[in-house]
Amino acid sequence: MLNTARKKVLVVDDDPGLLRLLDIRLKTAGYEVITADSGEQALAKMTVARPDVTITDLRMGGMDGLALFDAIHDRDPTLPVIILTAHGSVPDAVHAMRRGAFSFLTKPYDSKSLLDHVEKASRLNGDHQQAESSQQDTQWRQSIITRSPLMEDVLGQARLVASSDASVFIHGDSGTGKELLAKAIHKASPRNAMPFVAINCAAMPESLLESELFGYAKGAFTGATKNHKGLFEAADRGTLFLDEIGDMPLAFQAKLLRVLQERVVRPVGSTQGVPIDVRVISASHRNLEEQMAKGDFREDLYYRLNVVTLELPALAQRREDIPLLATRFLAHLADKNKKNLEGFSSEAMELLVIAPWPGNVRQLLNVVEQMVALSTSPIVPAKLVQKALREKSSDIPSLVEAKGRFEREYLAQLLQITNGNVTQAARLAKRNRTEFYKLLHRHHLDPALFKSAS
Repeated sequence: MLNTARKKVLVVDDDPGLLRLLDIRLKTAGYEVITADSGEQALAKMTVARPDVTITDLRMGGMDGLALFDAIHDRDPTLPVIILTAHGSVPDAVHAMRRGAFSFLTKPYDSKSLLDHVEKASRLNGDHQQAESSQQDTQWRQSIITRSPLMEDVLGQARLVASSDASVFIHGDSGTGKELLAKAIHKASPRNAMPFVAINCAAMPESLLESELFGYAKGAFTGATKNHKGLFEAADRGTLFLDEIGDMPLAFQAKLLRVLQERVVRPVGSTQGVPIDVRVISASHRNLEEQMAKGDFREDLYYRLNVVTLELPALAQRREDIPLLATRFLAHLADKNKKNLEGFSSEAMELLVIAPWPGNVRQLLNVVEQMVALSTSPIVPAKLVQKALREKSSDIPSLVEAKGRFEREYLAQLLQITNGNVTQAARLAKRNRTEFYKLLHRHHLDPALFKSAS
């Protein structure tokens, strides 16, 4: 028998008597019940409590059951929805099932049949098919700290897809925890006893990417003194995580596609292919559809990698997690640095919760690390949070900004040396006069001002 103790059922009906009856029947069976008398109220309640199963009447005033079903599946395609309908509306219920509803029941419904449907839906959406204990059931995701319904939706989808070998693409801003989610999927999969291997495609020069992923044979190039297994072979029967796949050079994408299609890698310098059995999870902060439209990412590779897409929310979209994360980071870092820190003042925590967090969870960790290093009292004060939030790594200029600043200062120095004489300044810069004028125009530098200064 299914253990229903932790299962939540959302019941939606604009008939108060039927809503009360469903509430009683489900609670008697051991479910936790959330009730709503309209589709709009149901969606509002789902933002704070994610149900395991939803039961909704088809005909309701305002948002009807079909519209509610569409809204639920836009948020979470894996959440089972059971439709309640009168006999005359059965065709509409069948239509909803074709679009992905779990099942439908006609009114007046049979209590045993209702509980059977809810139990089957719970098994589909839950993790109890193997009657695992609660600790075992959550072990795969224990590195991900959350109470956000948005994150719980993502984790629910991740748990479902983990049991298959389908390729997964994780999209999310930098610092949202894409590698953590990839590791969680690996831990929940049948491959969990085998290696999890990760590579950041953006950090690897194109010249090294092929030998790193595919390996190389002895003598393939200068310094190749022995055969070397690539990461595909290292991850055999396990999971290979390709981070920042959107930054992979276009020329290499065709080689990766061939390996994914043929399930064979050929090390650099070798004439023999090596069969591989690898589950591939990829991730990027880039929009790959936009990359495809610009011709920077292959469409065939996109569909090979993107069988299932998981969208990680930014930290600003899951602010309820900020106190959990900040407290966990503080405890870990205080212990690591042997400092006596008990927590944050209420004002300090408020500042953390309302901060914009463009760098997401990674930035939050960095900020807490600064506060641990600088704290002199057991309770972290608001002033220390303000100081840490001002000292963001984003204050470092980008390469483009730094080059532009250098170029502007260099041109100004030449004009100062030549007292605004463009011909002489261009000669010193080893540029022709026309090109030099274009550079001055780009940086809004007027040679006449330097003549006046002299």
